[in-house]
Amino acid sequence: MTELDATSKPLSLTYAGVDRAAHHRLDEAWLAAAWSHPTTRVFVVSGGQVLVEDTPDGVELVMTPAFDAPETEQHRYFLGIDDEGVRYFALQKDSLPGRMDEPARPAGLREVGGLLSPLEAGLMVHAVALENWQRMHRFCSRCGERTVIAAAGHIRRCPACGAEHYPRTDPAVIMLVTDDEDRALLGRQVHWPEGRFSTLAGFVEPGESIEQSVRREVFEEAGVTVGAVSYVASQPWPFPSSLMLGFMAQATSADIHVDGEEIHEARWFSRDDLRAAFESGEVLPPYGISIAARLIELWYGKPLPRQGGTPAT
Repeated sequence: MTELDATSKPLSLTYAGVDRAAHHRLDEAWLAAAWSHPTTRVFVVSGGQVLVEDTPDGVELVMTPAFDAPETEQHRYFLGIDDEGVRYFALQKDSLPGRMDEPARPAGLREVGGLLSPLEAGLMVHAVALENWQRMHRFCSRCGERTVIAAAGHIRRCPACGAEHYPRTDPAVIMLVTDDEDRALLGRQVHWPEGRFSTLAGFVEPGESIEQSVRREVFEEAGVTVGAVSYVASQPWPFPSSLMLGFMAQATSADIHVDGEEIHEARWFSRDDLRAAFESGEVLPPYGISIAARLIELWYGKPLPRQGGTPAT
């Protein structure tokens, strides 16, 4: 397998080829014309899932022309325009529509996000994030009145007090920590299955820089102190509303003391240690969709195995 560098593989779910065209979100006439255009494509999102089809080349998002889409005026979200002028919308529904005449199945982002094309993965991330926010923020945080949807799904307005509410994004840091021997620190959360190890991560607190957050989280979870912190890449992570900020961090201590609340176990791995643990099944790799896998691969120097033992591509 070939060596990896920071540019040999995408480090995040990208939104390639789609312009979000946010200036059109308040233009009801433009949105109506876009919805009616014969090239417009629509898909349904429900409970974080969409319909996908397995094809000889991989997995594709099931999309239909607007005139074939289920009816819903309120929960119609404009996602953007691709390079060929195709407009994309997502519809939020209580359940996914049946597809008895064609092969299709429901799937979540963790399952298929890494298998879809960059354009379709980006559309799905956007739609799932909007759906999560819409479902959890139906009432005004200022006065308690039920809010209404505006800006093609990107604003909720309060008819009582006039407040506008926008989709929430919670910054979180995720970091691969290495020591003076170039070993990587990986941990296992308390609710993960036996053998599942990944990078450490946590949310940025109010009044805290991202570098401070990296150092605090590593010390709180593993008892390891960190010095230099280097930013690598980011990843939208709508579970339900995070933006993962990826870092490489240099440890200044090696003794591990896990907190026992979030992290059940943490270990230092050399590259040989990790390869042997993968081969024996002692360690399960992180999900390929996660930026955690990309951070580990930057250090490891080659693709990690997928579930079942084959290399990730």
